[in-house]
Parts: sequence; structure tokens; C-alpha cells
Amino acid sequence: MPSSPFVPGSRRPLRFSQEELIRVSYLDPERQFPAIVEPNVPALDLVGYASSNRGSLEALMSRHGAVLFRGFSLADVEEFQRLVTAISSGPLEYTERSSPRSQVSGKIYTSTDYPPSQPIFLHNEQSYNSIFPQKILFFCVLAAERGGATPIAECRRIYARVPEVARERFERLGYTYVRNFGEGFGLSWQEAFQTAEPAAVEAYCAENGIELEWRSRGRLRTRQIRPAVAVHPVTGERTWFNHLTFFHVSTLVPAVRDALLAEFAEEDLPNNTYYGDGTPIEPEVLTSLREIYAQETVTFPWRQGDVLALDNMLAAHGREPFEGPRKVVVGMADPVRWEDARAVAS
Repeated sequence: MPSSPFVPGSRRPLRFSQEELIRVSYLDPERQFPAIVEPNVPALDLVGYASSNRGSLEALMSRHGAVLFRGFSLADVEEFQRLVTAISSGPLEYTERSSPRSQVSGKIYTSTDYPPSQPIFLHNEQSYNSIFPQKILFFCVLAAERGGATPIAECRRIYARVPEVARERFERLGYTYVRNFGEGFGLSWQEAFQTAEPAAVEAYCAENGIELEWRSRGRLRTRQIRPAVAVHPVTGERTWFNHLTFFHVSTLVPAVRDALLAEFAEEDLPNNTYYGDGTPIEPEVLTSLREIYAQETVTFPWRQGDVLALDNMLAAHGREPFEGPRKVVVGMADPVRWEDARAVAS
């Protein structure tokens, strides 16, 4: 029996069509990004509504890239996990980790455990993996006293604004992502790959197209070439989908960047990116990309109970610094293989 959209124990509800149960508006009406979905009737159960209307909600995400569910007041993390399941094939585990997260419940994680004083640049979740989530959902359990927004940007618009010469080169070559583990900065390889067995890391890397080099004192260096542009499996549109700006050392806040460059040779940095042929990305190209992200960024303050659902291939996200307690949890869903999303250079 399908779930009722109303909370149990209510008296006989008035009858509404599915379209009348919610209203849709836009945070930025000109760009129609993100879409905001709010209830038109009291006690509307978001999990029940999503279960009955998954197709229309997925179409809304494909059209606009991001949907903010506001005013439904999910009760807790367990209900949020049910929502992730209702709107997708179910939550995924966090694999090949690049940022510290804590498991909250089941396959729901903290959004990130980076220090609250540090901003997190916009990116597409796990775009460096050979298999990545198409959907990522955030649930605001507790909004910060100050700051702590999750800025977002529409990646089809970013793609259209990347200078043609740079865009063509990235489409043709992709980009190289280099990681160094075991230097005291960033995640250990044990945490990143969720194993203490070198053989398991080697097997994972071989299966996922990652070059691997064991170095002295248990250190590890990996290299992987990934596309910078994807073709969306539903809309067929090209979208700027990568971590190439996020992981480049020049994108770090100056104090962190300068400390790392003083400590490490470039080839030993915890994270860095290059063109797919291994050549350096020009500073002016990276500056241009950061400016485009900034110009396309949309920000809103979290409200307790908000849920932000992103099509991960169409919307990048980040995090602003914050003060005071903050709890935003995340669920990832619907795996996509790069081989099914790779754009062919024109």
C-alpha cells in the first residue's frame, strides 16, 4: 500500500491532487536555480510524497539541477535516510574518500569534518571516482549560528562560460589528479580506501584505472586521469563535472597553500591537478575557472529541517565557514559509471 502523504492520526484529510499538495518557486527566478518545493497543506509527509512522485521530482532535478525542500520538517536522520531511499535507488557507501566524514546512521554521513573556519570550494561529489553518485542530498539537522551555507552552482552554465580554448583542451585531454598519502596532511591511505591491506588498495586501483606507487615509510602516491566534461544520462547535455579546480593547490586559502608549498615539493603535495597529459594547468586558466564558479554561485542560509537535493552532475556544491554548532548530514545515491557519461571531444 503506498504511503499516505499525511501524518498518521490525522482526521479525514481533504482531497488534493498531487500537483496541489506542493508549490514550486525559485531562489533565483532568472536562472530558476535552485527550485524550491514547499507544502501547500499542513502535515504533508515529504517521504510519502516523494515515494508517490519520484518521477516528477527526478524530472525537476534534471531540469533545474537543484531542489530545496523547505517547510516539511523532517523529524530526524532516520527519516532523512528514508527520503533518500524514496527518491533514489538507495543511499551509497562513501568510497575512495577525499575528505573526512563520520558515519551518522546507516549510509548517512556528516557533510564534512573539516575545521569550521575553513571554506570548501565548489565541486561535484566523487567526480574523480570511476563510479560516482548522480544524486546527493543534504539535510539540515541544526543550522549554524553564523555562516555555514552550502553554496551551489549550475554546471551546465559553468560549462558554457569556460573559455573555448581551455574547454576544448580539457575535453580532449581530461585532467590528472595526483594524491600523496602518508605525509601527515590529509587522509591516510587506510582511511581513504577503508582498508589496512596494501593488496586491497592495489586491487581497487587496478580496477578503477588508478596508477599506484608505493614509496618509502609506507607512503603512497596515486595518479588518475579523469574527464572534465560529462554528458548527462537523462538530458544529453554537456556539463562541467570534475574536481580539477577544487584539488589544484592554487585554490587553497593562501595560508594553507603557502604552508604546503613551503613544506613539500610540488610532486609531493597531498593533492594537485594537471592536464590529462601531465602538463601544468596555466595560472590564468585556474583563475578564470575560479571566477566562473564565483559568478555562478547561489547561496542561501540553512533553516532547520531543510533538505537540498542535487543532481550531482548538474550542480556543484561547497561550504562556507561557520561559527557555533552545525549539523548537516548527507546521503549519496544512484551510481553512474564514467564510461556511461564520458563526452566525446568534438
